[in-house]
Amino acid sequence: MSPLLQGVITIIVGVFGCVGYFYAANLILDKVIFPARGPQAGRNINRATAVRPWLFLFPAIFALSLYLVYPVIGSLWRSMHNRAGDEFIGLDNYGFLFGDPEFLQALLNNALWALVVPAAATFLGLLVAQLTDRLSWGNIAKSLIFMPMAISFVGASLIWKFVYAGDPDIGIINAMRDVIGLDPMDPVQVPFWNNFFLMAILVWIQTGFAMVILSAALRGIPEETVEAAIIDGANPFQLFFKIKVPQIMGTIVVVWTTITILVLKVFDIVYTMTGGNFGTQILPSYMMSFMFRDDGRATAVAVVIMIVVLPVMIWNIRQAQKEMR
Repeated sequence: MSPLLQGVITIIVGVFGCVGYFYAANLILDKVIFPARGPQAGRNINRATAVRPWLFLFPAIFALSLYLVYPVIGSLWRSMHNRAGDEFIGLDNYGFLFGDPEFLQALLNNALWALVVPAAATFLGLLVAQLTDRLSWGNIAKSLIFMPMAISFVGASLIWKFVYAGDPDIGIINAMRDVIGLDPMDPVQVPFWNNFFLMAILVWIQTGFAMVILSAALRGIPEETVEAAIIDGANPFQLFFKIKVPQIMGTIVVVWTTITILVLKVFDIVYTMTGGNFGTQILPSYMMSFMFRDDGRATAVAVVIMIVVLPVMIWNIRQAQKEMR
């Protein structure tokens, strides 16, 4: 069977399956379980009304339990077993991780990514959103800045490999060094600073995302507020930092935390550019080093990543809920 035919059948079965489920669930609820007839008709209608939302939510709850809750519990259990998975060893895998210098280096690098990338991407996105709103060709500039969002992380990494190439005829950095008479270098092999060269790739990609969200937020600021500030003598810097930014702070926080969650799970860029070598190891690439030789330790790293991401995700959800109120 061709992939196209499989896709069509999946769509048809999925759509008609959902329609059939909701129709049958309503029918059974109203006609069999809580029939709207007899002396209990009013009570049954109220019961059916209370049960109906849960009946409709059941497929989503079941899917989340099957594909989210069960794997999390299974991962926690698996991380407490040896590499073969046939012996319970408790927290030994976690003890090994926190005693391994490579893990601590990866944890430190992840913290560095989480501090630099969201701050840089959010700041640049906000700056671009403000500046392009004042330009007649601002929409064209926004389109160009947003374009990297359409590129995969691996594709973006391959593009930046040419920027960082050691050959002065290819790499932009070494071309500039060649002009001023310096010897070629490989930026991704420079200790510590190579992490920032890799971060620049993600900042380049995520600035467009931050720009779009923050531009919409800036456009939502009431004109009366801006005009009143101008009448009171506010200069452009005061108008931006004291009037506009405080009013969109909630949106800034949401953008910041959304990028932070992405950063804590980033893997493609580091794996494509350096493979985690030269001091650029992060938690996901560190986890990959155990994937085919010790599932217990690899799963323990995955659990650590989940624990690190979870508070940021909860904070993000709460901020998004505040924005919708």
